[in-house]
Amino acid sequence: MSRPDGVGIQGRVSRYRVYWEDTDAGGVVYHSRYLNFMERARSDWLLDLGYPQVDLRQRHGCLFVVTSVTVNFLAPARLEDELAVSVTVEALRAASMSMAQQVWRGDGRLLVAGQVAIACLDAGSFRPTRMPPALRAAIKDFQGN
Repeated sequence: MSRPDGVGIQGRVSRYRVYWEDTDAGGVVYHSRYLNFMERARSDWLLDLGYPQVDLRQRHGCLFVVTSVTVNFLAPARLEDELAVSVTVEALRAASMSMAQQVWRGDGRLLVAGQVAIACLDAGSFRPTRMPPALRAAIKDFQGN
């Protein structure tokens, strides 16, 4: 991955603006807010694939949960910065996947690099379950692009 303008970026990119609620009194983004931006990008990615999370739960009886996150903070984002947040599926299994996510500032500076492990769970029992076949196929197609 290279720049937030899409050049050299694999995967999907979402854009978000930094607001006061995301920052401390000095206008610097709280470290935990990067996880919120990354979550939004994953949710928007699922919507783009045609699988809203409410639909996954109601129609397919499954949901996704984060099982682990590793985040490297490289530089701060500040109030009113435009951020580009990428989602790249690195590994896809029957009931889980791992993703790389990066947060870029509009000037092209990489701010955060993360690895996220996701599990697919049965919505009733919270036990691991296989992803719906059509969703898994859509994710594979996304990986191929």
